[in-house]
Amino acid sequence: MLTAFIIMLSICSFVVPYSPAENNQAATASSSVVYNKANQSITLSWSAFGTSGDYIITRGGSRLATDFISVGSTSGTSFTDTKPNANKYENYYKITRGSTTIVLSLENQIFGDNMYFYDRKYEEAGTARAEINDHFATTGQGRANGEWTTKRQAYYFKPNVGSQTYDPGGSLGTASAPDANPIELGFYSHIGGLGKLPSDVKLGAIFTRPHLSGGANATCTFWRSMENVTVMRDFAWTVSQSTSARRILIQSSSKYISDVGTNNFWGSGGFIADSYYTASDRPNWGGQQQWYTRNTIFPSGSGSMGGSYNMVWQGCVNAPDSDPTNSPVANTPIIREKPFLFIDDDGEYKVFIPAWQKDRVGTSWSTTNMGKGEIQDLLTNWYVAKEGDTDVEINAALKSGKNIFFTPGHYALNAPIQVNRKNAILLGAGIASVTLEPTENNSWGCIYADDKDGIIVAGLLMDSFNSTTYQIRIGEEGAKADHSANPILLSDITCRVGGVQSKNIQIHASMQINSNHVVGDHFWLWRADHGTQPGGAARWTRDRCKNGLIVTGNDVTLYALFAEHYQEYEVLWLGERGRTYFLQNEPPYDPPTQPEWSSQGGRVDGYAAYKVANTVKEHHSIGFGSYAVFTGTDGKVNKRNAFEAPNTPNVILEKMCITRFSGPGNILNVINGTGGSTADGAKRVALYNNGSGTQPYDEVFDLPNRQSWPAYIVME
Repeated sequence: MLTAFIIMLSICSFVVPYSPAENNQAATASSSVVYNKANQSITLSWSAFGTSGDYIITRGGSRLATDFISVGSTSGTSFTDTKPNANKYENYYKITRGSTTIVLSLENQIFGDNMYFYDRKYEEAGTARAEINDHFATTGQGRANGEWTTKRQAYYFKPNVGSQTYDPGGSLGTASAPDANPIELGFYSHIGGLGKLPSDVKLGAIFTRPHLSGGANATCTFWRSMENVTVMRDFAWTVSQSTSARRILIQSSSKYISDVGTNNFWGSGGFIADSYYTASDRPNWGGQQQWYTRNTIFPSGSGSMGGSYNMVWQGCVNAPDSDPTNSPVANTPIIREKPFLFIDDDGEYKVFIPAWQKDRVGTSWSTTNMGKGEIQDLLTNWYVAKEGDTDVEINAALKSGKNIFFTPGHYALNAPIQVNRKNAILLGAGIASVTLEPTENNSWGCIYADDKDGIIVAGLLMDSFNSTTYQIRIGEEGAKADHSANPILLSDITCRVGGVQSKNIQIHASMQINSNHVVGDHFWLWRADHGTQPGGAARWTRDRCKNGLIVTGNDVTLYALFAEHYQEYEVLWLGERGRTYFLQNEPPYDPPTQPEWSSQGGRVDGYAAYKVANTVKEHHSIGFGSYAVFTGTDGKVNKRNAFEAPNTPNVILEKMCITRFSGPGNILNVINGTGGSTADGAKRVALYNNGSGTQPYDEVFDLPNRQSWPAYIVME
């Protein structure tokens, strides 16, 4: 047995502005922090800075600690602290020479500059809130510096000690009130608790402030997430797509639509799972168009909790009763919760990987138990990727047997990340994004996962600034392996086509699932309907993507599928025994003319949002909504069917809804020529099973192949 164990980590140093008078300067790449476990010392080294005098070293228990104590000085560029705080991660060092201060810590060295850690043992209750809200004011709001920024950030809270909380106090009832003192969480931001249980980290009020239509319209409040915390006061989670709330204990009043402004109380979200509401009042979703909630416990009662068109409640306790808007589903047939970062009893960073569960009702955790699953040591089992890491480095780590923890950042790739072994995990924090930005030669996409057991891809946004076949593909064409004993999990996945890049791109499909026994837990597949570049006719030819999702694998189960604005079938299902619980869709805003946007050999106006191929014998879905917004057209473009499926005894689609939000065009039928048109308002079909509607024409579908861009488009 080794008598000495030394952790040596590559450097990433940072500077915190402590006062306007200080001239802060980042340390160079040669700086480092080395922890010696044998004698429990920490050695710091750095490159010379300043012009004269000794370097003064002070230490605090956290980055924003109220008190930093003097631990020594040196004329050289290294220093050993022989009596650091017992937990090596509770040692942050300011090194000052003249008017310049740098800060070194093991935590920053491991995780980089885009992860912010808070520790109530050393900080005031409101310290974290003040910093997060300061970030919100500069990078989290709307406009070009928010919605389209490449800045990513994650805020991690260490467990409270005793009766401590991170709540600075404030009024109750509305998180937007000036004296409510909420944390305002902005674009591309994540809050995570580092305890084993949500109750280990107690926050005050949470508010996601919409930025449209005078502050009340939340339809573009995207890209933010929370997990593994308690919200003690108001939980005003006013969000739309690509927003995830998981493993949360909610002790407060909860609103899921804006409580600011005087009108336009709209939202187009969202997703909550594995959470527990202990407040006496049931939460309210007000003017949200739709919402998917999974394995969540509500206060007693069975009445409606709001929502306009499509609310799905799966595996929930005390869910609303079934009615045209609400679709309670008794259990979740198969699920594995998203892995998360935490600090174990030994003080080390670990990743908890929840176990697979079948037919589950309620949460995966209790008030005393974090749940069933595997614990992996971060430094032993994982490669911690930071912004600037390349596909070569990430793929080498995967090949060596490491899982990948993506710290918040915008990862520019020259080749796809290739997940090529059983049980490999890609886990993103802070809406980390992988993009094809720097190359014209990537013919594959952002992520390619082999047809292997137990792969997990979670918490990542796939962006494409260049043409490619797809953005993420699971299994090769014709994949045959049986993964029923250890399925593949895709959790909190966003694929984005367009919105930012100025040049023309063409992508065949955002996501293709060829493997069998894949479980998808919350997707937003989005061909952007707005962005930093001009819209209208220019968008139709600049931001080209045929399909949002193609499923050829068998026994694929999807929860919370959001798919919007793709130019042909937005979801195309070819595999057997598929299941989808909840779909939110808007068709493309911008098809130029009806002849240019017609399916089935030009015989059918438009393309269905969800297409089950005529060859499929068994399929089941519940809770679909498709909403017409044909604004960028010649005024004569319609869609014949929102959904299409074969008239087959074991193909069942339940609870479908269509309506029109704006524009001259309409969805003419709910499914297979039945259900009515949006010209007459919202239309619903409760059940379609081997129905009397017109079965679609048989088709041979143009599926992706190994070209670098789709065959149906000629590159310019």
